[in-house]
Amino acid sequence: MKYILSIAFCFALYTVNAQTDPAPTLRTILLEQLKTTHNVKDWFVPPTIAVAGLTAEQANWKDSSENHSIAQLTTHLIFWNKQTLYKFKGIKPDAFSGDNKETFAPVDEKSWAATVQELDSILTAIEDFVSKVDDDQLAKIASTVAHIGTHNAYHTGQILYIRKMKGWWNDDNGVK
Repeated sequence: MKYILSIAFCFALYTVNAQTDPAPTLRTILLEQLKTTHNVKDWFVPPTIAVAGLTAEQANWKDSSENHSIAQLTTHLIFWNKQTLYKFKGIKPDAFSGDNKETFAPVDEKSWAATVQELDSILTAIEDFVSKVDDDQLAKIASTVAHIGTHNAYHTGQILYIRKMKGWWNDDNGVK
């Protein structure tokens, strides 16, 4: 009997929420994904929280292998998100030789804070674009927008791995 009541209660909650919450749209789903891979903590930590509070020295730390530093991962995210945003807007993207290694750049004490801010600005600009673009254009770029979120989440995981390995992560920020 208890089990049946629990099912009935869950169904009632679902019914109430279904009646009060608007049906998700392509735009709302993509914006949710962009926000959770930008600055909204949900199932995982977003990049703006992942890079917050680091010094340039910490951001540039690399192990002895070919792995990238946090700074390099951040500049890589900035490069590709900016390239994509420019293509969406019909702006000629920055010159690129085609060598992805060029997109992973170190920072210095002066540029690290600006790098963190630029990551936030670019991701905000993509969200703004997706929120305002017409439905036909949104349908055309939807797959690319979904890949932006996946790409950002992938590299954010690498950033968090480095931070946790080095003891630079506060578990209260997520990912315990």
